Amino acid sequence: MASEPLQIPLVQLRNVFDAVIRHMEASAGHTVALRNEYFWSVPGDGLYDVLNEPKVLTIGQLSESWQHLEDLLVHQDGALGYHLVWLADIIRAIGQDATG
Repeated sequence: MASEPLQIPLVQLRNVFDAVIRHMEASAGHTVALRNEYFWSVPGDGLYDVLNEPKVLTIGQLSESWQHLEDLLVHQDGALGYHLVWLADIIRAIGQDATG
């Protein structure tokens, strides 16, 4: 396991995201349909504890995650770091649907 934290330049992360979104728009158009609504979620304290099996699983809902993101578009001054978790829920679903 890495001893130093992985450093990710945000400008590069934005560029990667933009490249993937451009690819999706070229192949899927301007919208994507997600086949599933509910998903298993491992709470944050167990997600990265790879030496132990998660003790708790919760159920997430893609429409709920998306609603949080749409709300952010209306109230951008209310941005929280946790919006990245909701964004990750949506991105994971899109990515898995695109490869499935």
